[in-house]
Formats: sequence, C-alpha cells, structure tokens
Amino acid sequence: MERITMNIPLLALRGITVFPGLTASLDIEREISMYALDRAMENDRRIFLVTQREISTQQPAEADLYRVGTLCRILQIIKTSDNSVRVIVEGEQRARVRRLWQTHPFLQANAELLEEEPYRAGAKAEALLRQTYSLFGEYQELATHLSDEMLSAVLDQKDPGRLADFVGQNLPLRHVDRQRILEELHPLHRLQIVNEILAREVDVISMEVRLENEVRERVSRIQKNAILREQVKVLRQELGEDDDEELAEYAERIRKAKLPEEAEKKLLKELDRLGKQPYGSAEASVIRNYLDVCLEIPWGKTTRDRADVQSAGRILDRDHYGLDKVKEQILEYIAVRQIHPGAKGKILCLVGPPGVGKTSIALSVAEAMHRKLARLSLGGVRDEADIRGHRKTYIGAMPGRIVEALIRGGSMNPLMVLDEIDKLGADSRGDPAAALLEVLDGEQNSSFRDHFVELPVDLSQVMFITTANTLDTVPRPLLDRMEVVQLTSYTDEEKVEIAKRHLIPKQLREHGLKRRQLHIADEALRLIIRRYTRESGVRILERQIGKLCRKAAISFVTTDVKAITITEKTLHSYLGVQKYNDDLRREQDEIGVVNGLAWTEVGGELLEVEVNAVEGSGKLELTGNLGTVMQESCKAALSCLRSRWEALGIPCDFYKTMDIHVHFPEGAVPKDGPSAGIAIATAMLSALTGRKVRASVAMTGEVTLRGRVLPIGGLKEKTMAAYRSGVKTVILPRDNAKDLEEIDTVVFRALRFIPVDSVDAVFAAALVPEDRRRAVEHLAAVGAPELTGREVRLGDQL
Repeated sequence: MERITMNIPLLALRGITVFPGLTASLDIEREISMYALDRAMENDRRIFLVTQREISTQQPAEADLYRVGTLCRILQIIKTSDNSVRVIVEGEQRARVRRLWQTHPFLQANAELLEEEPYRAGAKAEALLRQTYSLFGEYQELATHLSDEMLSAVLDQKDPGRLADFVGQNLPLRHVDRQRILEELHPLHRLQIVNEILAREVDVISMEVRLENEVRERVSRIQKNAILREQVKVLRQELGEDDDEELAEYAERIRKAKLPEEAEKKLLKELDRLGKQPYGSAEASVIRNYLDVCLEIPWGKTTRDRADVQSAGRILDRDHYGLDKVKEQILEYIAVRQIHPGAKGKILCLVGPPGVGKTSIALSVAEAMHRKLARLSLGGVRDEADIRGHRKTYIGAMPGRIVEALIRGGSMNPLMVLDEIDKLGADSRGDPAAALLEVLDGEQNSSFRDHFVELPVDLSQVMFITTANTLDTVPRPLLDRMEVVQLTSYTDEEKVEIAKRHLIPKQLREHGLKRRQLHIADEALRLIIRRYTRESGVRILERQIGKLCRKAAISFVTTDVKAITITEKTLHSYLGVQKYNDDLRREQDEIGVVNGLAWTEVGGELLEVEVNAVEGSGKLELTGNLGTVMQESCKAALSCLRSRWEALGIPCDFYKTMDIHVHFPEGAVPKDGPSAGIAIATAMLSALTGRKVRASVAMTGEVTLRGRVLPIGGLKEKTMAAYRSGVKTVILPRDNAKDLEEIDTVVFRALRFIPVDSVDAVFAAALVPEDRRRAVEHLAAVGAPELTGREVRLGDQL
C-alpha cells in the first residue's frame, strides 16, 4: 500500500484528544499555536492535532509529543480575547508524526496518513457492540452529567471503530486512555480497549458514589444528633435538670479540696471549658474524666505517723524474725520523725535473694509507722507512660502508677512499695527507670508532674521502699538516689525460728489444723532445711510445711489418729526421698585438694579445688565451667607462685617443665568470682611440693600477684556452709575480720577463724609440714628436677 505523507502545521494539545469524524472545540492561547492556525488558514485549512505527553510542557519538542494524532479541518475561529481564540475543528483521519522539522515560529511536521485496518463483521463484532452498549448504560446511570441523548447517540452507532471514537471523545477520560484508543487502528481491538476502560470507570464511579453516600449519611446523622441534643437540652431545662447543677457540684468539690493555688486555677479553667461544651460532646467527657481524677488525689490529706519507737519495734519483731538492719533503719527514721515531724520521706532499697522477706517487711513497715500502704509491681514495665501517665488528649488516657498509688493510698504521705525495681525494661516507648529519677529524688519530687494531671504533685512526704534481687540491672543514677540495705540469706537457725514463729502457725491456719494436732520437732525442721530445700529464703520451706499439714489432714480423716508428731526419723515417710545432701568435707588430708567457700543465691556452699601437677610443657588447664574472673584468678595464683619460687621451695622453671590442671567439681554448674584465689594458690603449691592440705580447713579470699589477700563478700553464708560441712577452721582476709560480728552466733562459737593478709600465712595454716625426703620424692614422682640443697633448706623453713 502506498504511504501518503505531507508537510503540515502541527498544533500541540494539552490533555485533549480529537478523533476522526467528530467535531471538537479548542481554546488556543500559546503563540506557536496561533501561528500554526494562521498558516493553516492561509493554505487549505488543514492542521495536524497531536496530544502532548505532559500537560505542563510549554515549548514541546518532538520527544514531548505522542506519535499518533488526527488530521483535522478548521471549521471556525472565534476570537475570545486579545490573547486567545476558540477554534472548532472536525477530525478527518489518523496520522503519524514522521519528523518534526520546524519548531519556530510554529510547529510543522512531516506526517504520514494512517488507514484503518480491515475487519470482518460477525458474532465477535456484535458481542463487542452489545458489551459497549451495556457498559455505557451502567456508566450513564452512575454519572449524572450524561444525558439520555448521549445514550441514544451511542446506541445509534453500528460501526465498531466509529463507536469507539465517539465514546473516547465524549467521556471524561484521561488523555493517556484516549491516546490508547486513538493509536489502535483495528476497529474491533479499539472497541475492546474502550470496553476495558468503561468497565474500570464503572467500578471507580461506583466506589465514588458509595463513599459519597456514606459521607452524606454521616453528615446527616451528625446533624440529626445535634438537633436531638438541642432538643434534649431544652427538655432538661424545662424539667429543671440543667447542667448548671453539675458545674456547681464540681465547683463545690474544687472549693472544698483545699488545692494548691496553681491546681485550683487549672481546675476552674477546665470547669469553665466544660460549661461551654455542647451536651454529649466527646471533649466534655474528657474534661469530666480529668476533673474526677484530679479531685480524687488526696490534696493536703496526710496520716499521723506513729511516734512511739518501741511500739513500732514490737510490730516489726512480731511480723519478722531477723532483718535487724532493716528494722534499725526504720526505727531510726521513726525517731527522726518524732523529733522533726516535717522531715522529708525516706527512700530505701532492699536488696537480697528471693524469699528473704523484702516485700513483706515493707508491708509491715506501713503498719509500724501507721501509714497507708500503696504497692506497685514494676516487674516487666517497659513504658515510661506507666510511671508518668498519658496525655489526657489520648483515648483511654489515665494517670501514671505513682499518682494512681496516691489515690489508692488516700493520703499524700503513704508508704509506697516499688517492688522488683531491678526488673524494669526499656524499649522504643521510653525508659521507665529514667522517669523514676525525679520520683526518687528528695530534692525534686516535691513538684512531680504527671503527664495526665499536668499539675505539680508533692511526693516529698512519701516514704519509698524499693525491692530488688540484684543491683546489676539498676541504673547508677537511680541507685545513687536510694539508701541500699543488703538482706543476706537466712541461716539454718534463723529458718528454724521463722518456721516455728510464722510458717507453721500460718500453714496450720490455712489447713484448718490446731497446734495440738500437729507438732514438728526442731530436728525435723533442720532436716527439712538441709535435705529438702536449698534456698536463701523460706518459700520452699513453707511449701514443705504445707505438704506436712496436708499429709496430717489425710491421716486425721482416714484414721483414728488425734495428734501427730513429726520427728527426724519419721520425716521420710511424709516427704519422701531427700532431695539434697550436705557438702560434707573429706576426712583425710590430701595433696592438691583444698576446701574453698562459695556464695550462691541460695546460700553458701563448700567448693573443692583440685590441682594436678604432671610432667609436660608448661600448660595451664582450667576446667569446671569457670567464668572469666575465676580463670584470671587461676592465672594470678600461678604468677604469684612463680614470683616466690625460692621462698616456697619449688623449681624456678616448673612453669616450663610441668603441666598444671586446675579443676572445680560439678562441671555443669557455672562458677565465677575472685574469692577462690587463695584456695587455688594453696592447691597449686600442694600439688607442686607434695605437701598435704588439712581437710579440716576451708578458706576464702582474693589473691594478688604480690601475694596479698583481698576482702570478699558473702562471709555470713560462707561460714554457715563451713559449719554445715564439718569444717573446723576458716581462713579469711584480715579486712573481713570486722564482718564476723554479723555471722550467726552458733557458727561463730563452733568455728576457728584465722584472718590473714598474705599467702604466706595461708600456706602456714593450711599445709601439713613435710620432711625434706618426702618433698624430694614427690617432685621426682611428678617428673621435676632434683631439688638443690638451697631449695631444700628453703623448703624446710616452711
């Protein structure tokens, strides 16, 4: 087929597409478009209309134009203003831009005329026509701007190509969709594109109509509610139920609350806002909730502290056995309050293992001081808003736990227990520990501001008692604001007394038994503590006593037994097989084995240290699941021995010719800490020299490279472990000698204590003296070189 081309003025359209066989009206303003019209009128009135790709382009180039446009004839030009005209054109034929060869003063292109592709009329064409009629009918029902004449014109079209062009030009479609229709030369394919676009437009308009109906219904409902509210308001006024009564009630409550000046002004301002709110508005509900919360705070209300120190002491002794340090702190504070009633609140932090009575002693303090109690459990709290509250503008906003505790306590000077402060967490919502810095600071908490209340709340009269199992997870700035009181594990004797005074009576009451029906001997209690529990507190002990009560109840119900006495011999039949064994010391003195003392969360334990020295290449093997600090202690002990080889009578090159293996039994249990330093050094020296270690001696202390013995912690629990294990002598750092005043009296009388400040004193007390011949035989047996005379003499001096 011969291609027909021509050079013709080009008019770039913005957002408009003209189709062949149809008339269109265009408003022209751009200068290049005016010149193109002038040139077309000078010739044969023909002009090439091509749509721009981007509407915002002012000076289009060839790349800014679509390739396919419409060759049109100008029918009429009407001047609408000095700078614009309206031109009416009629589309004649599709054409393609081959080249834009002129851009100034107007666009002129070389265009190729396009002919429609032939098609065969048949069932497919008829189906497409019917589909178009149906879709256009649906569109016309939804789109109110289309008239019935437009639908009739569509139904009159029988040619698929003409119908597609007619729909494409007369519907408000995107210029991209119109260009798709224009560029398709096959009539059936073109009509199929139109049907796809119509189906999409029907879905979009259906969604628009539905959204519009929903908005209209919502607006109508709001207007209806507003009218009903006004009617209800008028009726309430007619019935004498005006809102003024509610406002007057709030005003009276504010006046009687004896609020600080700032708080009173704030609440009166909120009350004024409430009076201006329409009936039933959401803002009015927020203001009412805010006023109710603020007025529930016990502004100015305090309880009178108990001024009798002796009476408070009797209450503390009645509820708890031991815990002398805590009781002493509380009684000191009560004495200060007796002398100076205006003293600020105290902030204590009770730190100790689980079950030793931290929370219960805090609850007893409230009774002893005659204060209201407010307890907060902080375990797992991760949101700062839990402490400071939420802004009242949020839905469901509420005050923080501090203000809520004041409301529960009913006074401005309650005893507030912050339980499990070491379990606080932090995430993207904030750090609650940071929010507590102001609460627990005696210099700042007199004007604590909750986010919900937005008023200064005086916490200076509150007595805070926090509890924690460890201080490792408590931030240092927070710890600096509290007075820390350490609660150590209970000794066996303390547990016996607690069981007799508190646990047994409590369990008897809970199980409905009388004291004469069940008697537990002291020796049976000690056996329960040693063999059926292993804890720092008394929780498991209480459960075991409860189990005995249940066993006794079964006997009372099923037999004729009237009273039961549980002794050490009959305990097995009630509690079954013993769960734990005492860490009994070995009976024979051995080489390379030393009794160390360890502290655990459930009390003290005897921890043996074993050392083997064998011929090798100088390796140091450490086994027993040791932590980093304990591994460093082993290395420090070895270096200490190397630096004192002459005084200790060991070969100077033992670290090259012998392998030393240090092992701590019970390898599945993690162990760490520096307090086994002198035990490790003693075991190494024993293994190297062949001197036995006394089995009746246990020791604890950190060793340095220079042989100094440094202080350790947990002495009370460690000495109890030594006592239980049958140890007779305990070697401890001299700096810990002052701590012997705090250990159990029975333990203090049963053990012999040797304070030391250097490893020389440790070796002298722990090692059994050996003659020269035995030492030489031992070193020869482990593969060490024969001792020189000087070394033997020095060894004999040990």
